[in-house]
Amino acid sequence: MKSRYLQLDVFAARRGGGNPLGVVLDATGWSDADMQAFAAWTQLVETTFVLPATTTQADYRLRIFTPQREIAFAGHPTIGSAHALLEAGLARARDGRLVQECQAGLLPILVEGDGADRRLFVRAPQAQLLREGADTAVSRLLEGIARGALPPAFLEGGRRWWVAEFASEAQLRAWRPDHAAIAAIARDTDSLGLCAFARSDGDDCELAVRAFPAGVGIVEDPASGAANGLIAAWIAMREPSGPLAHGYRVSQGREIGKDAEILVRIDAGGIWVGGATHTVVDGTATWRRRN
Repeated sequence: MKSRYLQLDVFAARRGGGNPLGVVLDATGWSDADMQAFAAWTQLVETTFVLPATTTQADYRLRIFTPQREIAFAGHPTIGSAHALLEAGLARARDGRLVQECQAGLLPILVEGDGADRRLFVRAPQAQLLREGADTAVSRLLEGIARGALPPAFLEGGRRWWVAEFASEAQLRAWRPDHAAIAAIARDTDSLGLCAFARSDGDDCELAVRAFPAGVGIVEDPASGAANGLIAAWIAMREPSGPLAHGYRVSQGREIGKDAEILVRIDAGGIWVGGATHTVVDGTATWRRRN
């Protein structure tokens, strides 16, 4: 099987600063086993496979795989795959929108600008608060950390995450978490793990974020669309009239040598997470059919 394959840098303020993504643009004929094996081979955080939509309401269907398993939704694969389809001329925005079909449902994507100036925003799945306040394991993990204005929370919206606010950006960036403890929390609560955030006084962002998705075998994620969507949902729930109520800029990944910029908008239509994507590799994937 031969399919056009792009490798992208998503949510990148500068090329090389975001979250890498592989996109197989025409996965018709690829079996589940093919997709999983190829995603394991790329060893990227996620690899996506584009298929024809099964409904006229959507422009395309997307399947998202980590090296270990398929997942229902993730932000940077959604944004990056939409960018790939637009770049390849395989999709065209209608009234400034695309609609993606995936396991999390039909997700609208806003398309703003073109070429290097293009910014894409996906409406995050509706968030549900599963628990307010930390459980025993999360409390132990955060012991000694000065907490921010919002208490820790456990939320679900396409994916499950624990979120925790730190009192200062400096403390968040200097934190050296117990990764084994995060992995145990992810396993015991059937979640991805923990994403921590702090409000920033800097000029380049309003929020700093670090995400630790041990539930899919990743120590720290350079740019997390789904996690940022749930952080935004938590802020919108608790501070509907606060300074971040309509959106903000996020800095993520500097602690692991990246420099992602994620844009969050909050409006009557929901929470929108987006940013820029750069195409780094454009070629052909050749993969054998697996029985």
